[in-house]
Amino acid sequence: MGVFSFGKLQLDPARNPAVLDTTTWDRDSAVSLVFQEDDRFWHRVQEVAGKNQEPPVSGKHLRVYPSSHAPDQGADVFLGSLPDGQDIFVRIGPMHGSSKLGYPMATKPLSGGQTLALYPTDMEVLTAYLKELNPEKAPRALGSTPRLGIGDRHTVFVWPAAIQAMEEGRFAANAIQNSLRELNLLEDLKEGKAPHENYLFSFGTIAEGHTGSTFEGLLHAGIIAILKDPSFPKYGADADHIQVKRGPEGLDRAKKVMRAARHYTFFTIDVSDILGYSALLETSSGMGKEYLSQQIPNETERRDILLYHKRKRIIGGKQYSFSEEEIGRLVGKYWKALTALEQLCDHLKSLKGEQPFDLELSIDENPPEVTTCNCITRPEEVVFLSIEIERRGLPVTHLAPNFGVEKSTDYRCPDGLIGLEERVRVISEIASLYNLMLDCHSGDDLSKETRKVFGRATRGRINFKISPMLQLIFAETLYEVQRERFLEWWQDVYTFVEGEAKKGSSFAKECMEELAKDPTPHPAKKLFHYYCFVSVGRRDPQNRFVLRDKLYDISTECRKKYTERLKNWFLEITDDLYGRG
Repeated sequence: MGVFSFGKLQLDPARNPAVLDTTTWDRDSAVSLVFQEDDRFWHRVQEVAGKNQEPPVSGKHLRVYPSSHAPDQGADVFLGSLPDGQDIFVRIGPMHGSSKLGYPMATKPLSGGQTLALYPTDMEVLTAYLKELNPEKAPRALGSTPRLGIGDRHTVFVWPAAIQAMEEGRFAANAIQNSLRELNLLEDLKEGKAPHENYLFSFGTIAEGHTGSTFEGLLHAGIIAILKDPSFPKYGADADHIQVKRGPEGLDRAKKVMRAARHYTFFTIDVSDILGYSALLETSSGMGKEYLSQQIPNETERRDILLYHKRKRIIGGKQYSFSEEEIGRLVGKYWKALTALEQLCDHLKSLKGEQPFDLELSIDENPPEVTTCNCITRPEEVVFLSIEIERRGLPVTHLAPNFGVEKSTDYRCPDGLIGLEERVRVISEIASLYNLMLDCHSGDDLSKETRKVFGRATRGRINFKISPMLQLIFAETLYEVQRERFLEWWQDVYTFVEGEAKKGSSFAKECMEELAKDPTPHPAKKLFHYYCFVSVGRRDPQNRFVLRDKLYDISTECRKKYTERLKNWFLEITDDLYGRG
């Protein structure tokens, strides 16, 4: 273990997982240690070929996982781990030409005319291994399969619980999932680029990449974790909330993120920032025609689109028929976003080739000037979007409407749970007719009863995304088991919030005022509950993580307790949504 340089990035990879797109960062050391194993060890390894339920085989330095075994032209390929945190692929057998893994970084003759070949776990090798040798262990496009979306803010600490819960509860999940706001691009980290910053009204400044992980590193670390486990989970990998921002660089930025996340199987395109909310909110008459002429200046194209959307359609026993004014307003809200989506679909196809993928259109968020309950997605909007997605031939498989769900609170819009259930049921029927699955974001703070509403209304046909609560449960566990480590985290958060309060953030001031009444550090305090995420990926002026390595260096007791709590929470949620057993 030690600090290594990767461009302008300096870190200890063993204590900072999910950053690099490899777990073989010191090849010479890895080769030296593996070559110290004797022939008897390799014979024991070969004996567990095909026996994925066998425990790992340990030698002097190397720990080999039977669960990762894959046959390769008469040879056996396994994943192994070393004491310094590195992983390596080992291939034992005859060398008839080159392996499907490519050329090895080192070879050694073994008894019986066999050869030991070593391969790094670089993403290119891992991709070849999954595609050519062991596709059953690979993330996949799950299509219309209901699933949980698990935001991995603490990566390697989350996956043991996720895998256990998936096995016990027999459910599918996008078990590898984080958003653009939470992840870096590895290229940016290596170049030492400062993170993009977003400002939320009253809340303060938030830097992107606050988990410290990267799109490339998260996917790599998640797959490696699943290879080491004897189960075969049905899982996907979601590059979440790839935002299309306003301005000329918005689309280019989204394309850059897509390239970094090209090996994922699920892509969430968030167009919330470029929606024309006023088109449906303002009441001025005649605006529909104006929106039509603005967004679709070609008269012939405009005529064809109007006639297409004016058709009467009966869905779920209800008739939908749009007037020219209604179509114009829907075009005013969504046309720019649909055009951007179309361009991104073309870009994604060029990156993925023939590989299948799931694609979500996300419209679930709203700008600060429009309240959540005032921009809830109506069934008519879902009809319009579904028709237009089909008309354009876009490969969209999922849709995340604005259900009125907000972060950090249970459902609180005026129609209550009765209104929510009826609306979700109608929207779900529409989506199903057009082969779309509904996605619900920010499900962490919804009550058990609200989760059951989504389960009943969709008949369990839903992708339900969670993320912040995983980090809060981690903090609660750390508070109980390793108080000193929690207090280091607390102090970092306190300093940040104090700074935001001085800059004028009204919410940060509110948090500091609450703390003045009772300064005792605790995960439930507003200051920590709402701002704890800012610390994990924060970097200093020298491009080094400030706190991240400490938050990944926790005791075995703490890990076990966190895994058990998280597993039970996953099972509770899936029971509410899908039922178990």
